[in-house]
Amino acid sequence: MPIQVIGAGGVTADVGEFAAAPLHTVNLPNSGNWYRLAAFTGTIAAATAANTEIFHFRFVSGTKSFALVYRVIFDGLGIVAVATTLGPLGFNMYPARGWTVAGSGGTTISTAGDNLQTETAIASSQVNNLSIATTGALTAGTKTLDANAVGQAIGGVLAGAVTTSQSQGSPIVPQPLYDAQGAGGQPLVCANQEGFVIRTTHVGPAALTYQAGFTVVWCEVTAF
Repeated sequence: MPIQVIGAGGVTADVGEFAAAPLHTVNLPNSGNWYRLAAFTGTIAAATAANTEIFHFRFVSGTKSFALVYRVIFDGLGIVAVATTLGPLGFNMYPARGWTVAGSGGTTISTAGDNLQTETAIASSQVNNLSIATTGALTAGTKTLDANAVGQAIGGVLAGAVTTSQSQGSPIVPQPLYDAQGAGGQPLVCANQEGFVIRTTHVGPAALTYQAGFTVVWCEVTAF
C-alpha cells in the first residue's frame, strides 16, 4: 500500500510523475563513532620530490568494520623560506587498498584516550596509522594506491619575497580534497586495512620550504 511522507511544514512528498520539488534528507549512519583531526606538517624540505607521501590514514577493523571518511580538507600552506624559481606546487589524495603493513616516519598522531573523539563517551578510533610528515617523506609500508587521485589542491609559487610575490603568503587556496556533501553524500568507505594518503603533486620549487595543514572528519561504524 502507498505510504505518504509528510514534511514538518505539512507538505506531502510526491512520487511518480509530478513537478520537481525538494525532499530534504540527512545522509548519516544509524550509529557510529565520530572523530575529527586537524594537523600540520613540520617544515618540508626544499625540492621535495613529486609523489612524496606526507599524510597517512590507515584503518584496521575491530569492534567497528568501516571508517567512513566524510571530509578531508587542505587547510593552507605557510611559507618558511621563499622559492628562488617559480613552479607548481600541490597535494592530492589517493585511496589505499590492501594496506597490510603500516608506513613509518614523520609524527604519529595518537588515537588513544580522550583524543580525536567528538564525544567523550565514545571509544578510541581504530585508525591504526595516522601520521603526518615532519621534514620529508613518510615510508610507504605495504599497500596499493588507486591509479587516480580522488581530490587535489594545486597552485603556483613565484620567486621572490613573500610580501611582494605570494598571495597572502599562501600560494594554494584552502579547499576540500574530499567532501561527501559534494559527492551526493557518499563518504570514502575504508574497510579493514584500507585508507588514504596525501601526496605532493610536483617537485617543490627550488629553495622553497613550507608547512601544510589538513583536517579529516570520519565516522567508524559496524555496517554501511
